[in-house]
Amino acid sequence: MERLTGLDASFLYLETETQHLHVCALLILDPTAGGAQYSFASFKAELGRRLHLIPHMRRRVHEVPFNLDHPVWVEDADFDLDHHIRRIDIPEPAGRRELAELVGDIASRPMDRNRPLWQMNVVEGLDNGKVAVICKYHHAAVDGITGTNMMMYLCDTEPGATRPETTEAWTPEPAPNDWKLLTEAVVRFPGKAGMFGMVPKTVGLMAGFAQRRRNNQRGMALPLTAPRTPFNKSIGPDRAVAFTESNLESIKEIKTTFGVKVNDVVLTVVGGVLRSYLEKHDELPDRSLIASVPVSVHGQSRHADGINKVSSLFSELGTDIADPAERLRKVAAANQHAKEEHDMIGADFLQDWSKYAPPNTFQLAARVYSSLKLAEHHPVVHNLVVSNVPGPPMPLYFLGIQVDAMYPFGPVFHGAGLTVTVLSNNGDLDFGFIACKELVPDVSALADAVPAVIDELLVAARELE
Repeated sequence: MERLTGLDASFLYLETETQHLHVCALLILDPTAGGAQYSFASFKAELGRRLHLIPHMRRRVHEVPFNLDHPVWVEDADFDLDHHIRRIDIPEPAGRRELAELVGDIASRPMDRNRPLWQMNVVEGLDNGKVAVICKYHHAAVDGITGTNMMMYLCDTEPGATRPETTEAWTPEPAPNDWKLLTEAVVRFPGKAGMFGMVPKTVGLMAGFAQRRRNNQRGMALPLTAPRTPFNKSIGPDRAVAFTESNLESIKEIKTTFGVKVNDVVLTVVGGVLRSYLEKHDELPDRSLIASVPVSVHGQSRHADGINKVSSLFSELGTDIADPAERLRKVAAANQHAKEEHDMIGADFLQDWSKYAPPNTFQLAARVYSSLKLAEHHPVVHNLVVSNVPGPPMPLYFLGIQVDAMYPFGPVFHGAGLTVTVLSNNGDLDFGFIACKELVPDVSALADAVPAVIDELLVAARELE
């Protein structure tokens, strides 16, 4: 048994009927590469052989009586692999559009909290005999880094690799006693007063930021100052997705020529895509859109427990600038200033606050915020989420089958109905776009615009050279 941290548990508390807080990944596998043989039965059997390497894949959430404390992870005595891996056959030949619709449909369904919070949907019938795996994990159980680490247990660097059966039979631990959990909650309750110690720290940080602005020092883009766009409204339950890929070497060429970072180029590409999209819809604001950018603090946090170790900074995307080179320079400069203020906040600020989150209060607040559509009645906090996750630099074989592409999809939120996640993978940069279907029904237009935006930056880089 292990208690969820406040940050991990907050992804459960803030979930509503329309705000699903799971993440998805679309893996395209090529059974013909490397001489590996594919069958669903052998694929599923190989997954079963590796479960002992990833204990949390057999854990489910167990709530504390009356929600007086954060829930705990417990081993699921009724664990059945058949509930978590499913076979889907779609009419051949299935292309990107059909696959995107299927991913969107799977992403639109909430997860069953009575079981371990993960699923794999194996899709057969793709072009050229390829196979897709649509993975789905709740954000309470995985973040970008832990998700990548988990994938390493399911992947190998050579085709057809298998793992031997474990010699030890799995025996789930006994279910926790609710009276014991209730007693622990009562004992732990006085510790919630530590929340008041966070107030002076927060006020001090805000005062420091205000002083920097008075001294004309640039800093992080401010939340609640983002312009409103069509996707900055309350979200519905349905999701639309799109995906594309680019050559990582092109991104690195742009990075090197302009003397910036890969993340600066990624954010500039997203800014160019959004500028093009909003211009075509006659909805382009005069001010730059602001993205919330998750920042991993694994290795920096003093907190040893928990899965999600993440902070966030707010970054301008330069959507108000037509020239791609000028946009990149502005984004890179803004990111540098944002990083300085982010470092002032510290790696543990979000985790320190969230550990005091009262479950009942947070869940009630999330439901009220959702049902009253309050996101449409206050200034926009941020326009979207953009996440850039480092992936493997070499070929990988998922359960023995070569990975051709790996497209990530994060959650979307009330007030920010679009998320862009980017993952580097064996020399490619894979883009995943996911949106509230009601707000961005033509999300494929965003993915389609990526190559042209990168080409513009490449032309600018080569002219500069």
